[in-house]
Amino acid sequence: MPEVVESYADLAARILGRAARLGRTRLVAVDGPSGAGKSSFAGRLAAELPGAPVVNTDDLLDGWADQFSFWPRLDEWVLAPLRASRPGRYRRYDWGTGCFAGDWVPVPPAPVVILEGVSSARAAIAAELTFAVFVTAPARLRRDRTLARDGAALLPQLTLWRRAERMHFATDRTAERADLVVNGAAGPAQDGSGQFVRIVEHT
Repeated sequence: MPEVVESYADLAARILGRAARLGRTRLVAVDGPSGAGKSSFAGRLAAELPGAPVVNTDDLLDGWADQFSFWPRLDEWVLAPLRASRPGRYRRYDWGTGCFAGDWVPVPPAPVVILEGVSSARAAIAAELTFAVFVTAPARLRRDRTLARDGAALLPQLTLWRRAERMHFATDRTAERADLVVNGAAGPAQDGSGQFVRIVEHT
């Protein structure tokens, strides 16, 4: 299937046209491997959905070893309250001090909440997702982006992280279940044009 350029505004309209599945909230997952462009995509989509908070799963990880096992914390702090149409909240993990710190971040039961991060569209939450996006990009580009952002000193941890996420995506079949697979390489997805490149659409 050829790649197609689409707009974030059109995607936002499609999401709003779907039913809420998590209480009164349309939960949108933006998943994909590290360095693919998930955060950029989620931020640009949120800009077309005024009032939609973005919850970054990296903020809920209790260090590198918590790559996938953070989910009960996310469910307790954010998803369970939203499921009951109540506000959620979470504390961000401080990677410098190695603990959760700072003020609680509120997550209102908004019409749309965006959950961004590796494994955010995992099979366990599929039935409650209104929409799932999988963002991908070439492996070398993803590696270079991540090292530029986080520093070369983290290469050993990053290598283990990337190996684990490959295994997760293969087992979870995330990209196959996603509503939309997006090319997160340089281009419309990254240049602020208000558009992104669709690789595959499953709905």
